[in-house]
Amino acid sequence: MRFSIHQFVHTALLMAMPIAIHAADKSDTFINPADAGPDFKIQGEYEGRIGKESKLGAHVIALGDGKFDAVLYAKGLPGAGWDGKTKVPLKGETKDGVVQLSGTNFTGSIKNGVFSGKGEDDIAFDLPRVERQSPTLGAKPPEGAIVLFDGSNTDAWTGAKLQEGNLLSVGPATKQKFKNFSLHLEFRSPYMPKARGQGRGNSGMYLLDQYECQILDSFGLSGENNECGGFYTLAKPAVNMCLPPLSWQTYDVDFTQATFDDAGKKIKGAIVTLRHNGVVIHDKLELPKNTPGGHSNDESQPGALFLQDHGNPVHFRNIWIVEKK
Repeated sequence: MRFSIHQFVHTALLMAMPIAIHAADKSDTFINPADAGPDFKIQGEYEGRIGKESKLGAHVIALGDGKFDAVLYAKGLPGAGWDGKTKVPLKGETKDGVVQLSGTNFTGSIKNGVFSGKGEDDIAFDLPRVERQSPTLGAKPPEGAIVLFDGSNTDAWTGAKLQEGNLLSVGPATKQKFKNFSLHLEFRSPYMPKARGQGRGNSGMYLLDQYECQILDSFGLSGENNECGGFYTLAKPAVNMCLPPLSWQTYDVDFTQATFDDAGKKIKGAIVTLRHNGVVIHDKLELPKNTPGGHSNDESQPGALFLQDHGNPVHFRNIWIVEKK
């Protein structure tokens, strides 16, 4: 069966990339874009047109040593027009200084910040590189908020360290415990091109120190419950809104603790609405149980905000919380 450009625009093609799991050597882990090498400048989001009228988005993912995966998204990037179904994977590498990519009925190259090529019937696409930012990046705490981290100190935390001058390292938990709240948190995953799966920029945001929303470099992946934005083992995000590594990203959370009757029986699980980079990826999701890896198992009690240390240099900034009655 031939796959035409018209089918690409109007039908679904679900093709997931396999995820291996292995870590990269520390020499292949970067927290500064200036040190990240030429592949880092190629990796990223691209968006433009295919043919005369159709919008097209692309993710280009660096795999190390000049090799790349890419994903084409019909009608635009995730969270910005993509139809939620239609995508085509490509693979490629750098040849003579130009990245060449190919997949089912699509070929293209990346040069001077533009991903261009052709689909079937020689229909051309032209996608300039773009850098999206979360609309809540840098959000200021409202009146009455508890500022957990503003870069000046780690007084609100146990097991916390300042790194890179004014960033919070992985592994700390808040001294204060919470029940119902709205939370703003900003995080940045390292660039680890040779790592894969759970070895690539791994951490986790534990609400009440027992419900993990995964933090991971899942840029360009399918969006599973063990990838960025997923509640580990429980629920995958509605859309994978993970930006490229070394991009600052946001989680904005509205959380209500599980409900118990007078006899101590749970009658309703915790409820969470979560926005990743401004896009709702969980809408009033009921969490049936807690997840592995936290330090608390009692859903009836308040708990800390815990930021998991999984051995990768993930960093945090601008964290604040508003308690609700």
